[in-house]
Amino acid sequence: MWESQAFGSHSLDQTGSSEGTPAPTAGRPSPERLVRVGFIPLVDMAVLVAAAEQGFARREGIRLELIRDVSWSNIRDRLAFQQFDVAHMLSPMPVASQLGLGSNPYRCFTPFALGRGGNAVTLSLALYHEMQAVAGLDGSENALANAMALKAVIERRRRNGRKSVVFAMTYPFSSHNYEFRFWLAAGGIDPDRDVTMTVVPPPLTVDAMSANAIDGFCVNAPWNMIAVEKGVGRIVATKTDIWPSAPEKVLGVSPIWAEKNPEILSRLIVALDAAARWCDDPGNHSSLADMLADPAYVGGGSDTILRVLQGEISVDPDGRTRRIENYMMFHGQTANFPWISQALWIYSQMVRWGQVYYNEACIAQVETAYRPDIYRRVLEGSATAVPTIDIKIEGAEPGSITVPSNGGDIVLDQHPLIDQRAFDPSDIPAYVDGFSIASKSPRWQQNMQSDA
Repeated sequence: MWESQAFGSHSLDQTGSSEGTPAPTAGRPSPERLVRVGFIPLVDMAVLVAAAEQGFARREGIRLELIRDVSWSNIRDRLAFQQFDVAHMLSPMPVASQLGLGSNPYRCFTPFALGRGGNAVTLSLALYHEMQAVAGLDGSENALANAMALKAVIERRRRNGRKSVVFAMTYPFSSHNYEFRFWLAAGGIDPDRDVTMTVVPPPLTVDAMSANAIDGFCVNAPWNMIAVEKGVGRIVATKTDIWPSAPEKVLGVSPIWAEKNPEILSRLIVALDAAARWCDDPGNHSSLADMLADPAYVGGGSDTILRVLQGEISVDPDGRTRRIENYMMFHGQTANFPWISQALWIYSQMVRWGQVYYNEACIAQVETAYRPDIYRRVLEGSATAVPTIDIKIEGAEPGSITVPSNGGDIVLDQHPLIDQRAFDPSDIPAYVDGFSIASKSPRWQQNMQSDA
């Protein structure tokens, strides 16, 4: 069913990207086919905006209708109810859907990742000042030191009979939830016992903090920097500190729509691949920031968004900044390839935190959530270097690894997780058992838990 298009041959570089943009595909039918795309106002939906605004979708005979929404549960439900054909989606959502997790576990899949990076953990200024008083922070500490200082505050509050802190993430099955928990646990904090975790949609996180409803949150750009610039928050960790290579957002696809429109899905992947390459070019970041700042998309000010794209991150209201290379990556380093090993890492975190049991049947279902076979069939004749393997060790020691592709070996940067433990997808039980902080619920069972 998933036939690739004839796009011609192009030279590949060794980073998973290529120079220039492929020529438009000829012979597309008219009129254009409408594809309805749901999205949340975040910088990491940039590839979708570029595809719509820069003509990449149009040259593939597609008219993208980008439909803004406020919460990930709405995105999930509207895809299930066929109000959307595809959607800007959290990378764990297709995994959760295939496992039957959540209140509306409509099964979807992803053949294309929308990039990586952009997440950060932001704490209220009041909480950060308390950390400074207790642990003697001077503002130069790294993410792990900040987590350990937070642990000291939590322990002091417990001794003094004060209420625990309240933290927000955007959805239970989200990179934000797992990365926030990973950071907390690396600092010795049990997210299920030592703090209160709640859900707040991304556009509401800054207002929730301003209203003292939460003490911190993990969300994608631009909301962390908006909290800083409004004088209510302090960034204490970023995705690059926790795991730079972690999958972020993906293209979630309705299987009903895909079954009826396999050629349109192939064309859409071609358009998104070209748009992602365009977004990665620093020379386009100013134009991209202006497009994203449109209130119909993200809003929040083009200057703030441009600094996010450039990796110039404001971390506190006093003007302290961090320069983070590749803070957001839209195309290079196989950022769009749906690695099954990364889906399995997501599954390992679901098991770790008691959202689902581990068994071999679950593994098979997880592997249907990410579809590198579709990505490969569509793009193997294009300018993009396409890996010929689906699984690799994740989070190994710093350096580089070589991955085979359709155009020769790709050299990928290797980034460790904050706890310095590599993930071997072939032995998930050993990986999960290696965490000193995890759910106390039973994790190993023949039949998986049906809901969470």
